[in-house]
Amino acid sequence: MTARLLYVCARPQRTAAAAEWASFRDGLGVGDDDLIHHDLVRHPLPDDLDRFAAVVVGGSPFNVTDPDKTDAQRRLEGDLERLAATAIEGRTNALFTCFGIGVVTRLLGGEVTLMHPEGTGPTDITLTAAGRDDELFGVLSPRFEALTAHKEGTASVPPTATLLAENDACPVEAYRAGAGLWATQFHPEPTADAFVARMVVYRDAGYFDADAFDEVSAHVRTASVEQPTRLLRSFAARVVSA
Repeated sequence: MTARLLYVCARPQRTAAAAEWASFRDGLGVGDDDLIHHDLVRHPLPDDLDRFAAVVVGGSPFNVTDPDKTDAQRRLEGDLERLAATAIEGRTNALFTCFGIGVVTRLLGGEVTLMHPEGTGPTDITLTAAGRDDELFGVLSPRFEALTAHKEGTASVPPTATLLAENDACPVEAYRAGAGLWATQFHPEPTADAFVARMVVYRDAGYFDADAFDEVSAHVRTASVEQPTRLLRSFAARVVSA
């Protein structure tokens, strides 16, 4: 693959950030030099996005619904909104994940709420009819397993977006917006082992009972995440063929 991709990191924890970059690199099926790491927590979004074929946005311990945000978090969210608008307009391709879907939902006038959290571990996700027809999601099985861990979710698909995937706990697991933006609530990038390593970093962050780490991690390791990886490969293939 010769097209260079940009990984936008929204994680303050450097260990988790480096591991997430590696998970996206492996999931996309690209080399080290083909996925550029940009630390959005510490550096503003670059102005020269057009030198990248596409952008993937990782997760974060931040929440759109956080009541007391630092100036750094507000700046980061503003940069992600600017990136989302660029993709919606078709000036780049972008895949937003986890925290990122909340930023996009708010940008589109949707509601981000604490009413749809999901625990740490595998969950079953179902494609909608639009998802089965989507150029990225259409490669997936109509029902598949993915890893989740979040405290907030999108209440309903924003008016200008197309719902692609859902489940019982979280009504909006993925949607498409505009010409070049896809957003997922679930994590498409980590293997089960990589997810457990991430759990170590966020053990005391309130995503799961810290005293139940061994039990939760054992459940995570039962997950089959082949389908989410196919989504990343589909995203990379779209960039190469563009």
